[in-house]
Amino acid sequence: MSASGLPAFERIPAPQPGALIFLCDHASNALPPAYGTLGLPEAEFKRHIASDIGAAPLTRALAAEFAAPALLGVWSRLLIDLNRGPDDPTLVMKISDGALVPGNAAADAAEVAHRLSAFHAPYHAAIQAEIAACQAAGFAPALVSMHSFTPVWRDVPRPWQIGILWDRDDRLAKPLIAAFEAAGLVTGDNQPYDGALEGDTLWTHATSRGLPNVLIEVRQDLIADAAGVAKLTPVIAAALRTALAGLT
Repeated sequence: MSASGLPAFERIPAPQPGALIFLCDHASNALPPAYGTLGLPEAEFKRHIASDIGAAPLTRALAAEFAAPALLGVWSRLLIDLNRGPDDPTLVMKISDGALVPGNAAADAAEVAHRLSAFHAPYHAAIQAEIAACQAAGFAPALVSMHSFTPVWRDVPRPWQIGILWDRDDRLAKPLIAAFEAAGLVTGDNQPYDGALEGDTLWTHATSRGLPNVLIEVRQDLIADAAGVAKLTPVIAAALRTALAGLT
């Protein structure tokens, strides 16, 4: 529970600490009651601007598959983006993919500081605690962050089915790309985004500590329903097992 009296994250526990932690920064499209809809129409909360569609159920399925812990954000990225550093200008978005966010337009420094304290900091403290528990048990945990991306961006279809994002550490990224390509999936190497973002979740908790890490982006139409999640979970799990085996 955060200082606001509201939960700031969802934790899926594991039977015991191990060598793998799943993260899902943009798991939810919900907002705390005090924020209403931030002045947005309800329809906007079905879009990617509010959450990474399909990423939360996929994260839960993978955590169950590996009996690994997972941490998921419980509030929309429109409230505050958990995958940004405290000084990032896109931490609280005033305009997102063409949508003006009235409830953020007037957010002053004090309001941003409040959101950081109530919702952002507890999530990142929980990640640190999870890592510490794994390290205390003798593991250097790999962090796997689950996201999703839109099939079309600015009227241009995206060909990739899965994107593997990474910064300086390719220990998981390269074998994952190879495994997904071998499974017949069109896989982006730092596509559709570049994985080098200083201050983001993986940079803060893994890259800066030398822990193996990777961000897996799945195209949203592939995991928009339970059937899609069920179909891709074993494929992603198999590729992850191959990549993780190479760390030992």
